[in-house]
Amino acid sequence: MTQPAETLFIATPIEAEHVERMRQVAGDRIKIVYEPDLLPPTRFVADHGGVPGFTRTPEQAERWRRHLAEATILFDMPPGIPQGTGLLDVAPNVKWIQTTSSGIGQALKRLKLVGTPVHVTNAKGVHAEPLAEFVFAALLKHVKQLDFLAREQAAHRWERYCGDGLDGKHLLVVGAGLVGSRVGRLGQAFGMTVTAVVNTPSPERKAELNADAVHGLADLRRLLPEADAVVLSVPHTPQTEQLLDAQAIAAMKPGVLLVNIARGQVVDEPAMIAALQSGQIGFAALDVATVEPLPADSPLWDMPNVLISPHSASTVASENARITEILCQNMPLYLEGKLDQMRNVFNKERMY
Repeated sequence: MTQPAETLFIATPIEAEHVERMRQVAGDRIKIVYEPDLLPPTRFVADHGGVPGFTRTPEQAERWRRHLAEATILFDMPPGIPQGTGLLDVAPNVKWIQTTSSGIGQALKRLKLVGTPVHVTNAKGVHAEPLAEFVFAALLKHVKQLDFLAREQAAHRWERYCGDGLDGKHLLVVGAGLVGSRVGRLGQAFGMTVTAVVNTPSPERKAELNADAVHGLADLRRLLPEADAVVLSVPHTPQTEQLLDAQAIAAMKPGVLLVNIARGQVVDEPAMIAALQSGQIGFAALDVATVEPLPADSPLWDMPNVLISPHSASTVASENARITEILCQNMPLYLEGKLDQMRNVFNKERMY
C-alpha cells in the first residue's frame, strides 16, 4: 500500500474527537500522527500549552524528534524549540503550519520562519466572539459597579445607588479586524457611537466594521480625547509597538475605560500604571501584559480599578472544534496546490 505523501503531526494538545474529524477529511491522502503521551496533560479545554514543567522520557523525546523530522504539516507550532534554533532546523520538511492562535508574528520571528516558504494559516476569527464578549463583560462590570454590589451583598446592606451605562458613550476600537468588528457590533447594540481605527481606512468599511466612522492610525492621537472607552485589538507589529505610549495616554479623556485584548507590548505599561493611579484612566481590563505571566510584584494586581485576565479571554470550550474546521477546510486546497485559496493565510511580511 502506498504511503501518503503528506504527514501531519499534532504538536500541541487537542481532544481526540477533533483528531478523528481530521482523519475523516484526510482519508488516505494525509497521514496524521497523534500520540497523546508526547503532549503535556491539559488543565482545561483548549489548553494548548498544557501543564507547565512537562518533560518527556528519553524514548518519548526520540519519538518527538522523529515525528518533527518527518512532518510536512504541523498542527500548531511545537513548544520547547531552543532559543536561537529555527523550526526548520528540527522540522526540515514542514511546508504548512496551522496555528491555534491569531497573533503569531513574534513566534514566527523567534522560530526563524519569516522569509521562508513555509505556508502558515492561523486561527483568525475563532476568538472574535469570545474576545468581544470579554470586552463588554469588563465594561459592564465597571459601569454597573458589580464589585460594589458584591461588597454590599456580602455586608447584607440594602442601600440604593446610582450607576452608569454604555448608551450614548463613544467607543474607539483600535485595530478593527474581525475581533474589532464584533466589538463594534456589540457597541452599537448597546447604543454606543463606534469609531474604528484601521490600517486601511475608507468610509465604505463602516458596515463591515460595525462602525459609525473609520479612520487610520495617523488619526489616533486626535481621536483619543473623544473616546469614553478604548479597546485595543491590534496585532503586535513594529508599527503597533508602544502604540499607546505616554503621550497617547495623556491625550485620553480623563476617566477613560481601557480594554487591551491585543498584546502587552502595544501599551507603555509604566505610563498606563501611572495613569491608573492618577485616575487619568478610570478602569482597565487587561487580558495581556508586557511580561507574561504578569510578575507577582506588578502593582496592577492590587489596583481596584484593574481587571486582570491571564491571557484567557479568547479561550472557550468551542475553540478547538473551530480551529479543526479551519484545518479541515484547508486540507483539500493544500493538496491541490491552491495555497492562495486557503483560509486564514498569515502574511509574514505584514505580520498579521
